[in-house]
Amino acid sequence: MSNLLTSDPIALQAFMSETIFATVDAIGNLSVETESVSSSLILPQVPAHQESVEEFIYQGSKTKGILFILRYPSFPYFSPEAEDAFVKTIGALKLTPADVAVVNLANAHNPNEFKRIMTFFSPKKIILLGVEPKSLKLPEIAHNSYMHGRIATVFNTYSFEEMFSDTVKKKAFWMEFKSLIQHQG
Repeated sequence: MSNLLTSDPIALQAFMSETIFATVDAIGNLSVETESVSSSLILPQVPAHQESVEEFIYQGSKTKGILFILRYPSFPYFSPEAEDAFVKTIGALKLTPADVAVVNLANAHNPNEFKRIMTFFSPKKIILLGVEPKSLKLPEIAHNSYMHGRIATVFNTYSFEEMFSDTVKKKAFWMEFKSLIQHQG
């Protein structure tokens, strides 16, 4: 059996019942022969949106593969106190906010789907700061514990606010977090 190849928009519409999205590069590489299609059947084409519209609103960088996931409905990312603690914590491990990615799932623009998070960020180390793993359809992970996946390690811990009021939680977080950042691949 051979593959059926066509660029006829009418035929494609008949064969395909789902919406298909393509990147600007894919559209640019597509060569469509319009001579064989009646001009009355050709719909005017709208050029693809050239600006990069991110699927997630986040701060920092994805390049080091370290992703902090949090849920702060009242703030763009952290509360002022939590941001200060965050900067000091990662700074102690020679990281800056520009080295890591931070996504706030309370932002309505950000999908709360783990697969989409993995696809977009491609992280190797994920830190859930006060985000329940079940809210991302992950198995239960005890606080200050890991779930090792094929691609990434998920570290579940408390929010900074929870750690501010409990030094035992803060110390347990620091020991495991330091280990995650310094030692694990």
